[in-house]
Amino acid sequence: MFATFRRVLTVAAVCLLPLLASAANGRSAGNHPPKNWRVLLNEELPLLGHRNWIAVVDSAYPLQTSAGIETVDTNADQLEVVKAVLDQVAKAKHVRPVIFTDAELKRVSESDAKGVTAYREALTTLVGKTEAQSLPHEEIISKLDEAGKTFHILVLKTRLTIPYTSVFIRLECGYWTAGAEKRLREAMATH
Repeated sequence: MFATFRRVLTVAAVCLLPLLASAANGRSAGNHPPKNWRVLLNEELPLLGHRNWIAVVDSAYPLQTSAGIETVDTNADQLEVVKAVLDQVAKAKHVRPVIFTDAELKRVSESDAKGVTAYREALTTLVGKTEAQSLPHEEIISKLDEAGKTFHILVLKTRLTIPYTSVFIRLECGYWTAGAEKRLREAMATH
């Protein structure tokens, strides 16, 4: 009987340990207090590489449950956060951004979402010449969910209340191009 009780206690301790560690840190697993988003970005960016993502999302974006997805409430303006992320990524030599936006954003009308026109214009200016792609929202969420099973995804949630305004940044290797990778693969296939 004592051995069974000891086994039950051991299993309970193993299961509760991650929760207790999170509580000791004053936050839930995968989430950080709003004041830390800039510090967190600066700390995590050197650790991120190709296949990692940073998403800057509007306030209604869902809290995803894939193990690798970390969501932080920034309590900040969306364009401010996008600018900060793009500035930090531009300074990093090891990664470069590939930007994804929701395809729906192009079709959201001003009458349905006040401020969307100004947001689109500001985002276009902010992104500039950076490579960008537009995909349906659900497709991008699926990409993040799948990537989050293996790779770290940082989701920075903002105060913005305009739909389909999330900006998803897939990080690629900053010192290796798609063309170089293609040539390498072709050379390997011929030998």
